[in-house]
Amino acid sequence: MSRTNFDTLLEAGCHFGHLKRKWNPAMAPYIFMERNGIHIIDLNKTVAKIDEAAEALKQIAKSGKKVLFVATKKQAKQVVAEKAASVNMPYVIERWPGGMLTNFPTIRKAVKKMATIDKLTNDGTYANLSKREILQISRQRAKLDKNLGSIADLTRLPSALFIVDVMKENIAVREANRLGIPVFGIVDTNSDPTNVDFVIPANDDATKSVEVILDACCAAMQEGLEERKAEKVDMEAAGEAVAGKGKKRVAKARLDKSDEEAINASKAAAFIKEDEEA
Repeated sequence: MSRTNFDTLLEAGCHFGHLKRKWNPAMAPYIFMERNGIHIIDLNKTVAKIDEAAEALKQIAKSGKKVLFVATKKQAKQVVAEKAASVNMPYVIERWPGGMLTNFPTIRKAVKKMATIDKLTNDGTYANLSKREILQISRQRAKLDKNLGSIADLTRLPSALFIVDVMKENIAVREANRLGIPVFGIVDTNSDPTNVDFVIPANDDATKSVEVILDACCAAMQEGLEERKAEKVDMEAAGEAVAGKGKKRVAKARLDKSDEEAINASKAAAFIKEDEEA
């Protein structure tokens, strides 16, 4: 069953590409035609690519790994933040911190600094500082939260990146390529799809277009998370059943042992009695 359909994508305007003069020739396989100087994307290919990407994302979510969503353009920021949060995944919507993947330990230090500021604020350590110092610290905390707050739970490198507009987020794509992290991307007709592992050819400028694609992908990820949860419950139940059987075996072994001891004791008593009578 398909995750989305031609009509839904058409209604959302996913088929609108860029002006012909701005195109990237590498996108030729995904272009259906040109109308009024604008390239029209082949939505049949988009539907197939969304299904392919959604299935891969589902498996990543099911295995308990993280997918980092990246979209710093104004039209996509809010929708990406909402959709990523709905499946409990990290996201970057302000500015891509250079070296976020290739220099991950430094980014983690900045996130830990944020946690340290919170801890020292709560235990009253900063209460003795001057107003000016407190203001500086709170400004630093706000800046860190704005840029890194959404990745506070990302304790290790993500297993994949989902990018809206691979041309704008080219630094993120390059970092992921360098580390061998798979890239899922909404790619418009002006972008280069060669460095993207899962290409979703579609309009990356319209909020509605981005939302429809993210809906399909996040629904698949939610399925993966629910399947993981169900499997966990089944495994726990199986573990309890095995533990229960183990306890029964131990109890039976104890009973068998006590029966054996009782038989041996009665045999010994009979032997002593015979000995006395003799």
